[in-house]
Amino acid sequence: MTRGFTVLLAAIAWAQQPPPAAEQLLRHAIELHQSGNVAAAIPEYRAYLKQAPGNPIARSNLGAALAHEGMYEEAIAEYSQVLALQPENLPVRLNLALAYYKAAKIAQAAAEAGRVVAKQPANRQAVLLLADCDLRLGENRKVIDLLEPLERQSPDDLAVNYLLGTALIRDHQPARGQVLVDRILRDGDSAEARLLMGATKLSVQDFAGALADFKRAVELNPALPDLYSYYGMALAATGDTPGAAVAFRKELQSNPNDYTANVQLGILLKQNEQYAEARRCFARAMEVRPGDAAARYQLAALDLQDGRTEEARVALEKLTREVPQFVEAHVSLATVYYRLKRKQDGDRERAVVLKLNAEKQAAEPGAKGK
Repeated sequence: MTRGFTVLLAAIAWAQQPPPAAEQLLRHAIELHQSGNVAAAIPEYRAYLKQAPGNPIARSNLGAALAHEGMYEEAIAEYSQVLALQPENLPVRLNLALAYYKAAKIAQAAAEAGRVVAKQPANRQAVLLLADCDLRLGENRKVIDLLEPLERQSPDDLAVNYLLGTALIRDHQPARGQVLVDRILRDGDSAEARLLMGATKLSVQDFAGALADFKRAVELNPALPDLYSYYGMALAATGDTPGAAVAFRKELQSNPNDYTANVQLGILLKQNEQYAEARRCFARAMEVRPGDAAARYQLAALDLQDGRTEEARVALEKLTREVPQFVEAHVSLATVYYRLKRKQDGDRERAVVLKLNAEKQAAEPGAKGK
């Protein structure tokens, strides 16, 4: 999908007339920007804004120039100033969403893109950005609801098919996802199609088949986002945990904020007693998905491992209240209570674990009476 920043170059026609020298600065900044010399345009925009700080278009252009040069936090600040004056300026709000996305602040990017989509539901760039953000946040149903109407209108849109297909597969709808995979394959073998095929096989525990597809995807396009995360999961599922760790690290080299790679690598590091690095991985996953139960549990488990029993108790009690079906959290909480000499509470948590496991076993295919 296209994620370019909109540049508003009609900045001269501004309501308040700046001094002639300032106007010349702005003209020069725009010329530099248009010619591709974006780095040189930045100080020109800044010099102009010192003399005419209330020009929202010039400030937006500065934001676009900063984002182009990878200075996303500074770009966010400039766009936010514009929106404080013009909250209905949707091109600037979309630029703000893109800057948050590039800065790996996915939740904020989703919020801003969502505001644009609410006003402009036909804005394809905003819709795809929102879908991408929701996918990274694990909001698969939101992606499906957002993209299904677009897919019906444009069934051959590869970006839509890829994002929607990924969401369907992650939502345990592999048959529907396969329809979109087949559309992508009509254009020939591709890393995107192989990634989706592998994800489908991974979801039905065909680990060997998934591994073969991910290997092929790596051959076709090793830079495809999320690919090494899936490849790592398939390697781990087939017993190659050292290879899985390498794959997760490769994903994090290109995207340090990949949720799956951070959590999965953290688990492997914890198993290898590399607790400090594991904690950093889980903390980064929490930054990407604030409040995520899996990452919170892993951090609490590390607290328990490190002897920070009281911290683990607080975290696990909160987690089991919010996610009462989380068996592992109840197991760890029972351990915490026993360490704190709270036998009655520990016994209660053990009873909860036995009850949840029995319910899970009864619900499995082939259970007695089914």
